Amino acid sequence: MSHFNIRADVWGVTAADRERMHVIAHTSPAAQEALISTFEARVATQLERSHAVAFASAADGLARILKAYEVGPGSEVLVSAYSWHEIARAVWRVGATPVFSDIDYWSGTLNPEKAAAKIGPATRAILIGNTNGHPADWAAFQELRLRHGLLLIEDSTEALGSTYEGRAVGRFGDVSLLDFRTRGPVACGAGALILTDDGQVAKTLSECAGAGPRPDSMSALTAALLDAQWGRLEETLAARTHIASLYGRYIRSFEGIKDPYTGPHVTSHHAFTFLVHLGARFSRQARDAIVEDLREGGIEARPYATPLYRDAECRQRGFPGTGCGLTDKIADRGIALPFHAELSEEDIALIVESLKDASVNVGAGSAIYL
Repeated sequence: MSHFNIRADVWGVTAADRERMHVIAHTSPAAQEALISTFEARVATQLERSHAVAFASAADGLARILKAYEVGPGSEVLVSAYSWHEIARAVWRVGATPVFSDIDYWSGTLNPEKAAAKIGPATRAILIGNTNGHPADWAAFQELRLRHGLLLIEDSTEALGSTYEGRAVGRFGDVSLLDFRTRGPVACGAGALILTDDGQVAKTLSECAGAGPRPDSMSALTAALLDAQWGRLEETLAARTHIASLYGRYIRSFEGIKDPYTGPHVTSHHAFTFLVHLGARFSRQARDAIVEDLREGGIEARPYATPLYRDAECRQRGFPGTGCGLTDKIADRGIALPFHAELSEEDIALIVESLKDASVNVGAGSAIYL
């Protein structure tokens, strides 16, 4: 894999892991089921939750959460406009309606005040992500939960290792979601976990309509691979922190670029990807031109990220991005740079220098954060 590829699968999959997968593929169904249970128990214990239920995909898990809490036709679910594109589809899948709300400019997480303004008689749940590793304002959201009697769903996919007021993410929702399909510190292209302290909800999530294993259950191969990576999580997070700090050192050579933001109640912040926000002088088209310039130079950067209301299905269903101006501002100027364990300091220096050159090439001058 090129050093300048944006993919991060080199964070966690080893030759020993692949050999173990070969062995597991030939074990008994009971042994494979035990592997899934082992992984569920490991994560539940480490994140101090009473139960963890494994799923084949996060979309399956989210749909099962909503059904377990009887969120369906006639219900609304508040979601960040700046989040995982499958969220809206999972809400529609159970017959409910997603309501998009704007973000906090600095953290990128759902803004509690703006979300509160969109709570109506049909609102049953709020789905909140810890965006790019930054924990949301959980004190404010838990107050909203109590005031309005809402279900709080926490998506901590992007924030493994991050803490809010000393507590690990994954602890703050009535239920919490981890998606392992992405390129984070624990990932293999498939699988998800739902975490909860409610035994009845866990039982409902685990139930199967017919004989045999749940059709939406995680495979044993996936569970075993994820369990092995979870066992190396601290080491992986340390490596990611080192790469992020190198980027931070070199990115300061941009005039006006500020250090990555960390909120006052956030006690540790592990970024999901290294994200650069260009200044207000840059248009979306200029950002895209910079990304293309980098790619032509062999550096696989990418725009980050498309708001939910720009998704093709959302547009077809007539869902506008009204009131989501900060989401537009962030999404139009974000660039994700290569972020993985094989990057050296020389690589990072070259990537940042190439980014500076590309910003000048599009005619906008030096990149300024605000």
